[in-house]
Amino acid sequence: MMSPEVSIVIPVFDETACLDELLERCLRAGKACGHKFELILVDDGSTDGSDKKISRAAQLHEPVVAVLLNRNYGQHAAVFAGLSQAGGEIIVTLDADLQNPPEEIPRLVAEIEKGNDVVGTVRMHRQDSFFRRSASALVNKAVRQATGVMMHDYGCMLRAYRRFIVDAMLQCSERSTFIPILANSFARHTSEISVKHDSRNQGTSKYSIFKLVSLQFDLLTSMSTFPLRMLSIVGLVVAGGGIGFGLLIVVMRIVYGAAWAADGVFSLFAAMFILIGSQFIALGLLGEYIGRIYNDVRARPRYFIREVLGKNKEVDNITPACPINK
Repeated sequence: MMSPEVSIVIPVFDETACLDELLERCLRAGKACGHKFELILVDDGSTDGSDKKISRAAQLHEPVVAVLLNRNYGQHAAVFAGLSQAGGEIIVTLDADLQNPPEEIPRLVAEIEKGNDVVGTVRMHRQDSFFRRSASALVNKAVRQATGVMMHDYGCMLRAYRRFIVDAMLQCSERSTFIPILANSFARHTSEISVKHDSRNQGTSKYSIFKLVSLQFDLLTSMSTFPLRMLSIVGLVVAGGGIGFGLLIVVMRIVYGAAWAADGVFSLFAAMFILIGSQFIALGLLGEYIGRIYNDVRARPRYFIREVLGKNKEVDNITPACPINK
């Protein structure tokens, strides 16, 4: 059987409400690309029956491949599982919530064919909350500063990659990985196009405010050691502030006497709180990096594929996870 030229990889987690529409629109978009394509749906441990729908789709539609993980590993791990099964020379990733229209896929394929290694997207007129837009803008700016790659929307999963970019990413063994940033580290020619962004009509977002904050923190600490360097800067600022504060106390005591600040008790408390708070921030950042080192040293797989189903796949049993580099 001929290998596909375009692979569309979509992670799915509890999206049974929109799977029928997603499947229909993705199949139309794949045909519109003008290339032989495959649609890889990765079930990330769904509990709402999404895995059964995906398996059924793989039986009914030849281009569809169902990749079933044994439990929930998270969005980026699920995408990696799909990338490991992709056979196309051009790989497109997409979220399952239909906020990024599948109809944009042919445009990404056309942009890749212009000679780009990675094609990103910028969501126009985003239908997200103010908090999500603000957090995204802050992180995008930090990523541009850290990577030097001037893309404007790293948070959009609708992206296209050449085969060698995906192969390079699959060789990386770190557990905390943000795919768009990792891909850009291997790319020589990158591009961005503007795409539509729709509101979510079915299902609910899987990202609570806590998860969004955690994701942004993971992103910042996984791509750079800059937060650790900031500890030195914060230490210098706190030390300088302490010296200045001490000089101010001396001057005020000379001018107003010891009674102006309860004989220095309040001033002592203020200085202690500043120093203790700074120490906790430093310990938290150090602990975050040590925890990442611990996870990488254990070298556990990012995911474990329980089953792969599809007419264009010969694999139909338990498949090992992405190999770990030694």
